[in-house]
Parts: sequence; C-alpha cells; structure tokens
Amino acid sequence: MADAARSEPPFEDSRDYVQSLARGLSVLRAFDAQHTRLSLADIAARTAMSRAAARRLVMTLEHLGYVRGSGREYVLSPSVLELGFGYLGSLNLTDLAQPLLDDLARTVNQSSSMAVLDGQSIVYVLRVPGRRIMSVTLGVGARLPAFCASMGRVLLSGLEEQAFDQWLQDCTPIRHTVHTVTDTSRLQRIVEDVRRQGYAYVEQELELGLCSVAVPVHNAEGRIATAINVSMPYHPDAEREAMREILPQLKLTAAAIEGCAPSHRLPAVRA
Repeated sequence: MADAARSEPPFEDSRDYVQSLARGLSVLRAFDAQHTRLSLADIAARTAMSRAAARRLVMTLEHLGYVRGSGREYVLSPSVLELGFGYLGSLNLTDLAQPLLDDLARTVNQSSSMAVLDGQSIVYVLRVPGRRIMSVTLGVGARLPAFCASMGRVLLSGLEEQAFDQWLQDCTPIRHTVHTVTDTSRLQRIVEDVRRQGYAYVEQELELGLCSVAVPVHNAEGRIATAINVSMPYHPDAEREAMREILPQLKLTAAAIEGCAPSHRLPAVRA
C-alpha cells in the first residue's frame, strides 16, 4: 500500500490543485511571532515567489481585509482570526476545555495546553501559560514540530498505520538539542510505545531545560481527537515527578473533557 501511495503523482501536479490559493495561504503563513511585519521583498523571499506575484497576492489579501499596510511593510489584520474561529467553534474547545485546563494548570502549577495535528506540526488550540520556561512565546495558533513534542507523539499514535507510515516517510527531523531523537526508526518505536502506554513524556528534545508530558483526548468513537499536555522545567527527578504527580492529573482532565456532552463532535486525528 505504501509503495502504491508513493507511485502516485504529487497532488500539486493534478488539475484539481489551485496554485493561486496555495500561494495566498503561504503569504499568510509567512507571518509569525518572529516576523510580524514584512515588506514585499520579505514576503517574496519567505514564500519563494517573485516580488510581482507576492505584490498581487498581498494586494488581494489587503482588499479582503486579512493584511494591512504599515508604511513599507505589511501586518496581519485581526480579520485573519476568522479563518480559525470556525474550526475552533466546531470543537467547542473554548467553552468546554478552557476551564478544565485552567484548573489543571493551577493544580500542578505549570503550563497546560491542547493541540491538534496538522501535517508535520502540532497547532496549539488552547494554552494556559504558567512559569516561563521556553524561549519561544506560545499561544493559540502556534506551531511546533510534531516529532519531538509530547502532544505530537500522542497525536501521531492516533493515526492509522498507513497514515502514520506515510507521515514518517515525509518526516525530516531536525536536531534541536543534543537530546533530540532524529532517527525515524527510533521515532516509530517511540510512537508505538506511546500508543501502548497512553501517554508521551519528552525531556529536553525540543529545548534544553524543557520537559513535557501529554495524554490523548478521545472522541465518542474512541479515536484520538486532540492531545493535552503539561510543560515543566527540567531537573534530575523531572520524569519521576511527571509520572507521579502530573500524569494522573492530566488523565483526569482528559477524562473530564471526554465526558462533556458535545465531545462526539470532536473529529479523529488526521495527518
């Protein structure tokens, strides 16, 4: 099955692929926490397109209200949030999970988050900050590489075998610290372990001094829909503390989210 999937031509080469839509979305993705203001030259460079093409796309997005000019630079407008509100609303995350994650963060005195899988990344859909232990500020919409994030490994454990095999083939792990697991065969075994044990613990793979433990949140069909985690600073006894004190609280919170009446609306994880 995997060989057959690899023999198929890329979707980008098919008649159904709308290149202009893909390019327009790439312009929006060019903006992030480190690049909040971009010139046309910046956008062209970050999207690998000509300046003329970038200009037409930016002008269209400005007309639609998703970006606005600021001198010689452009910034995202608040209207861009509309693109995500429909998805978040369909999950009922704000109303259902937010107070539960708030309670979790207070109980363990650490940050807690919820994320979904999007290709090779996880995307934060809820975040309750605690003590600042990461160099990067995370919020709703933030993305992290799935292969070395605890929530990423939990979400990957929910993929069907063929989907996970394809995901692994597409994965190009980057070493973030000396502890980052970049061998895909080892990553496969780790995700299989996560599937069996029902949680993932990651220690200093994404950033030195950072540990996290994550568990799945299932939908009514028993499929993994999202993941929640708690992040904590590293110390020699961090894993033992995570297993003894934090993991039980995480499991209780996940069960509470699953027990909410509309949980049947949570879609199963997709690659």
